[in-house]
Amino acid sequence: MEKMSRVTTALGGSALTGRTMHCHLDAPANAISVCRDAAQVVVAGRSIFKIYAIEDEQFVEKLNLRVGRKPSLNLSCADVVWHQMDENLLATAATNGVVVTWNLGRPSRNKQDQLFTEHKRTVNKVCFHPTEAHVLLSGSQDGFMKCFDLRRKDSVSTFSGQSESVRDVQFSIRDYFTFASTFENGNVQLWDIRRPDRCERMFTAHNGPVFCCDWHPEDRGWLATGGRDKMVKVWDMTTHRAKEVHCVQTIASVARVKWRPECRHHLATCSMMVDHNIYVWDVRRPFVPAAMFEEHRDVTTGIAWRHPHDPSFLLSGSKDSTLCQHLFRDASQPVERANPEGLCYGLFGDLAFAAKESLVATESGRKPYAGDRRHPIFFKRKLDPAEPFVGLASSALSVFEIEPGSGSMSWFVDTAERYALAGRPLAELCDHNAKVARELGRNQVAQTWTMLRIIYCSPGLASATSLNHSVGKGSSCGLPLMNSFNLKDMAPGLGSETRLDRSKGDTRSDTVLLDSSATLITNEDNEETEGSDVPADYLLGDVEGEEDELYLLDPEHAHPEDPEYMLPQEAFPLRHEIVDTPPGPEHLQDKADSPHVSGSEADVASLAPVDSSFSLLSVSHALHDTRLPPDFFSALVCDMLRFYAEQGDVQMAVSVLIVLGERVRKDIDEQTQEHWYTSYIDLLQRFCLWNVSNQVVKLSTSRAISCLNQASTTLHVNCSHCKRPMSSRGWVCDRCHRCASMCAVCHHVVKGLFVWCQGCSHGGHLQHIMKWLEGSSHCPAGCGHLCEYS
Repeated sequence: MEKMSRVTTALGGSALTGRTMHCHLDAPANAISVCRDAAQVVVAGRSIFKIYAIEDEQFVEKLNLRVGRKPSLNLSCADVVWHQMDENLLATAATNGVVVTWNLGRPSRNKQDQLFTEHKRTVNKVCFHPTEAHVLLSGSQDGFMKCFDLRRKDSVSTFSGQSESVRDVQFSIRDYFTFASTFENGNVQLWDIRRPDRCERMFTAHNGPVFCCDWHPEDRGWLATGGRDKMVKVWDMTTHRAKEVHCVQTIASVARVKWRPECRHHLATCSMMVDHNIYVWDVRRPFVPAAMFEEHRDVTTGIAWRHPHDPSFLLSGSKDSTLCQHLFRDASQPVERANPEGLCYGLFGDLAFAAKESLVATESGRKPYAGDRRHPIFFKRKLDPAEPFVGLASSALSVFEIEPGSGSMSWFVDTAERYALAGRPLAELCDHNAKVARELGRNQVAQTWTMLRIIYCSPGLASATSLNHSVGKGSSCGLPLMNSFNLKDMAPGLGSETRLDRSKGDTRSDTVLLDSSATLITNEDNEETEGSDVPADYLLGDVEGEEDELYLLDPEHAHPEDPEYMLPQEAFPLRHEIVDTPPGPEHLQDKADSPHVSGSEADVASLAPVDSSFSLLSVSHALHDTRLPPDFFSALVCDMLRFYAEQGDVQMAVSVLIVLGERVRKDIDEQTQEHWYTSYIDLLQRFCLWNVSNQVVKLSTSRAISCLNQASTTLHVNCSHCKRPMSSRGWVCDRCHRCASMCAVCHHVVKGLFVWCQGCSHGGHLQHIMKWLEGSSHCPAGCGHLCEYS
């Protein structure tokens, strides 16, 4: 939709009037140029070459320069320029390598004036001298630049850039003899038209082809360049070496760049592909455009300010076959849609937060940010009130500092170096890692490792012979010894029948809490044994309601009413009738140690106390009939890993992945695992933990991760004698047939770690070279080179 605002600009007695408008062309345009009085514009392309008058309300076609019965390649234009001193003089660059001049004052229909056919390939750019009426410069795909005198029929000078194709040439506005040229290889050259043999200056401006350049109309030494690297750079050419003073990062390759008249820091750009918009940048604010024109629907191929002293009107041609006049007042301002909020972490953990000033409450206790206490990592430039973008978008900045020492990452390094990830049974790995985390004060992580051990490691049984206080032989019993409880360090003076009741809320005088060091011994079918740090808070005995009670048997405080040491018959199935009068404790101890005791007798005997310090109670009935399989907890473990990863502790997530292996890896998608591995490896390498990083890569089962330590591992070795490359078949050089890896100190072949001097190529065993260089700085091979080892 056309915008109806109108601007009138006074220029030395004449006035420019107009509005935002466009007209449809017969074919896509490749370039445009405006005449001296800003009243006409010429549009050139492969299939179009016309002149339009710029009126107040519309474009009006005035002249079609494509005349003749047969189409000629001379009319297929890659560039066009209108002389700023002679309103009747035009020049075009043809795709067949011909430079054509046009004289609009000729009375015939064919306005073609002269043809220059010296270029061998497509001519990319033509440029008239700003003050000399007869000088024309061209740059071609063949790598040559030619200067033509229009009063002659051939070129007067040829400039060879000794490089790839020339993409742009521009005469300096202030220096009469100077012009700039840009090349495909990223170089920019400055030439003096009086010296065609060599350039005056050359420098690399972009990482890739430089497509365009433009001299500043006011600052004599400023040159703007645009390239395929999506950057616009402003160079100060008045210094001895070209100095980059501004850099604007765009979103696509820059095809055209034009300084805005009467605005020292503004320039317009358009893209070669992808982006169809035209942007006007303030080079002092390189990240957000000052204005944006969005009228075109295809790539913009040419832009030109309507008058060299009027900053309000911009003309453009596009591949969408439209010619547009843009009014700067109607341009959209991206800064109005910019996000005023921002969040960023500093190098040492400080947090900077920017938000709209209206949203940030003023706090009396807030103090101004004086910069980082260690290094000045944040700078804020005071804005000049005269700058055009002041007030368009502003934010209040808050910086939150961390307490000194709280951002230390020593725990990460210690954990990475001390963790055990492979080479041991799972239970030992979990116990070791839990111990490491506990010693570093990471109690939650330590508890997680302990829970993983409980989930994935079945509780085992230590053999009865290894227990000093065990009296029952599990292997000799008819029924396996399922659970035994060892109660230690009981308080003196307790009654013989002490109970722990968890089902009732009452407080009883004979209640005793079990010590946390009590050891749980389970059946010997399992392989693992719970450590002494697991609280033994299990209860068993006579049933009251739905809970079991544990009776503590103590021979020194035997209750007179209970002379017998036995359990109710419901505790285990009977094989035969139990003797009514059981023997005394001492007799039972001797009998239990006898190899001829039967299974039932051993069960009964195991109920007797062993000594006065503790009592051992054994039953052959399991406390729990069933045990949940590890797969039951898989979802919970996966949630735990994601929790640690979201908290930023990717070290824990990767470590558990490696330790548990296939137990949990199958439940987490490959992409998530790869992301965790990559993040952890990156952190390890940032802390220079190369060995740990390589171990993590080696233990990974992800193909994308396991190949990381297999890339860039080729070591190219030259023979220390003939300096020729060595083959990979051994230590003997194929050319001189001598051992290349000979130690210069001990004169033996080095088959292990080899260190050599990069200056003289001599070396040897690491320890030998280190010891040698402690006393002498000269090469041990006697070559006279001063070797260094660091």
